[in-house]
Amino acid sequence: MTNVANGPQAGVDAPAGQHLELPGGRVHLLRGGEGEPLLFLHAAGGAGRWHEFHRLLARGFEVFAPDHPGFGGSDEFADVEAIDDLVYHYLDVLDALGLDRPHVVGGSFGGWIAAELAVAAPHRVGSLVLLSPAGLRLPEHPVADLFLMSPEQLLVTLFDDPAKAAGLFPPEPDLDFVLASYRDQSALARFSWVPFLANPKLERRLHRITAPTLVVAPSGDRLIPAAHARRYAERIPGARLIEVGDCGHAMYFERPAEFADITTAFLAEHSLARGATG
Repeated sequence: MTNVANGPQAGVDAPAGQHLELPGGRVHLLRGGEGEPLLFLHAAGGAGRWHEFHRLLARGFEVFAPDHPGFGGSDEFADVEAIDDLVYHYLDVLDALGLDRPHVVGGSFGGWIAAELAVAAPHRVGSLVLLSPAGLRLPEHPVADLFLMSPEQLLVTLFDDPAKAAGLFPPEPDLDFVLASYRDQSALARFSWVPFLANPKLERRLHRITAPTLVVAPSGDRLIPAAHARRYAERIPGARLIEVGDCGHAMYFERPAEFADITTAFLAEHSLARGATG
């Protein structure tokens, strides 16, 4: 059952806030735009807010942007303890929303979830875009430990131009922002502490993905090295890889228009209607 706070749909600039009632609790999501359905799975940061990247995607798609369990406005979902639980959680979310095979776009941690979803339930993903996804274990290219970073270190790790960080890190965070960030980081640790931001079994399962797939990464990513995106593209059948220079890991915060253009061009090329008839 769903409880829609602001109507079933809303515009590009003013998304509808919605709660989905699932057996383990409530999922908060934002929903805006019109067109083919697009499920957006957020990174470790940015939950619960409608960012410029969402707004640009919603010009051509109906965007569904849920908060992961324990993030943003979603409940904790105590039984959702690991990445495989998140896969089944999002299958429940798709069912509750009545979405059969939407486009799925995931960034970083959300890209990992999106990949796992496409592996476990390939028939539920119409097309797939992975934005510098986590999830792989590449000892020769380790992921930086964001849990050990100071706010200043995190800023320069995520952004090539830290001046662009205002959409993710307000210049003067208030107590509510600090508490929300702590809750989000605690949830991230629950799903990714050991092994760190990876499922060692995922790489050998990527061949199960059948959706048209685009992998995008900053070539100089200082959090998740671009080698991870390259490995995803190598292992997913038919996947396309795009690397972009002069940008940090927080790509869709730092350069939202460019990455929205890259994403929407690929999704338009792989229309769900065309896939259903072809």
